Amino acid sequence: MTALLEVKNLTISFKSDAPVVDDVSFAVKAGETLALVGESGSGKTLCCRAILRIFPKMAKYHSNSITLSSREAGPIDLNTISRRQMRDVRGNQISMVFQEPMQSLSPLHRIGDQVSEVLKLHRGLSGAEAKSLVLKQFERVGFQHPERVFRSYPFEMSGGMRQRAMIAMATVAKPDLLIADEPTTALDVTTQAQVLGLIKELQKETGMAVIFVTHDLGVVANMADSVVVLNRGHVMEAGRVEHVIGAPAHKYTQKLFAAAPLIPEALTPRPLIDKSDLILEMKSVSKTYNVRASSFMSQGMQIKACRDINLSVARGKTLAVVGESGSGKTTCARMVLAAEKPDQGGMIRFCGEKDAAPIDVNNMSVEQRAGFRQHLQPIFQDPYSSFNPRMRVVDALTEPLEINRIGTPSQRRDRAVEVLEWVGLDSRILFRYPHAFSGGQRQRLSIARALAMNPVFLVCDEPTSALDVSVQDQILCLFEDLQKKMGLSYLFISHDLAVVSRIADEVAVMHRGQVVEQAQPSALFHNPRHPYTQALLAAQPEPDINRPIDLDVVAKGAGNPANWPDMFRYSTDQTPPLTEVGSGHKVRCHV
Repeated sequence: MTALLEVKNLTISFKSDAPVVDDVSFAVKAGETLALVGESGSGKTLCCRAILRIFPKMAKYHSNSITLSSREAGPIDLNTISRRQMRDVRGNQISMVFQEPMQSLSPLHRIGDQVSEVLKLHRGLSGAEAKSLVLKQFERVGFQHPERVFRSYPFEMSGGMRQRAMIAMATVAKPDLLIADEPTTALDVTTQAQVLGLIKELQKETGMAVIFVTHDLGVVANMADSVVVLNRGHVMEAGRVEHVIGAPAHKYTQKLFAAAPLIPEALTPRPLIDKSDLILEMKSVSKTYNVRASSFMSQGMQIKACRDINLSVARGKTLAVVGESGSGKTTCARMVLAAEKPDQGGMIRFCGEKDAAPIDVNNMSVEQRAGFRQHLQPIFQDPYSSFNPRMRVVDALTEPLEINRIGTPSQRRDRAVEVLEWVGLDSRILFRYPHAFSGGQRQRLSIARALAMNPVFLVCDEPTSALDVSVQDQILCLFEDLQKKMGLSYLFISHDLAVVSRIADEVAVMHRGQVVEQAQPSALFHNPRHPYTQALLAAQPEPDINRPIDLDVVAKGAGNPANWPDMFRYSTDQTPPLTEVGSGHKVRCHV
């Protein structure tokens, strides 16, 4: 069968520097999936951008040919067609899902209008016809309220929800080729499983080919037909997925597999956490948002992002919070950071120093707030939008120290160099700007900035989601080392259960604003009681082609609570209590 897309001898360089992509060739057939795998900075994204001719003007690229075998016009050399012809290809015959949805979506336009635009431009549909198809696609990618999403702006949605909107935009026109650049990085495992299933369905329906850029080897095992492994712009290994995954031949591929996080077959139970010295305590915390009305004739609505949250973090320990996108994880983190105030009656107390009097986070004095911001630092989910694009790395790292009048300019510079070394980056990058780095490198920079203030508590919102497996392993080792050396405490938000099983002392599972199960990793991962927790575990991809994701279990637990067993079933207004079913193991169920 003729390949739908074939790239021959692609080389990309910037100015007079050595090539960052050197003599790379690959092909993908209609209905099949090609996975581009490698560490951050290996050239995966640049290869995909070369196909669509979207990269900086300073880039120089050469390729013998990039041939698309179009269903309508036959073979097309994408190197030689005009810009106007290329615009017809983009979004129509070839769609791309970018790694950072906040940078890809217009902040000035509603989500529904942006997704509908694809159908209006390339399919000539009317507004009503386009909206109908978009709403159906929103349902397929896992949105519970498609109409509300259609009316929303990007800043009103979580990172995972924005990524789902991007996937809907890329697939709604049913392109010949979908280029997916880390499309599930920001998604929780249940939504990821549903999206992967959606992409497979579209492939069966339309014969769509997929180029899947990822560092998640579990996703590769579940999705790919063939694999190309890249390292520093060179192809290290390529072949059918059963050969590369089943018996990797190159040492670099073997290294990637060795670094891949897995939930251990057996987790040693840890001693019960001593709650006598708490650094953070949340009691009866809820958060309600008032959503504006869509018109003068309709009423607004209330969204309960969090409901009756009771969580605590012991000093020097890690509490992990897992759950779907939109389950309230980030809202909890924002309330802990004092970026949001909880509803009346909720209490959040923070005790930065041992044996000191805890402070009420919702009612801090000016002096307390200054100390609070030094003791507690965030690591955000989207590393690009959390940096000022006009500030160099050195300015971004030293700015918190300067604001708080810590050290001299030279001492601040030394501190910036020190924290860069901690996260595995070279001090020579100090005078570069954020746009010069890959997604994984920017995430490491955000971790370095948080550490610059020498905090005692880190609120980590998906801190490893943008990292490839080898760098992720380094960052987790760093988190563990810092906790041992400095006694740091973590509120660790993640959708990667393998990461959570490694770093957490206690895990809380959230669903639709509530904690539905809470336990030590050993109990939660090997004896899950709640159907939603079981769905999370079933959706966790493993780098084994013989152990695919069980979509039936995922759909049952991650679906409508009305379909859960009677013991766990609840309505919107009435939910069962969080009941202790074992030593430190709590489940929201009817007794």
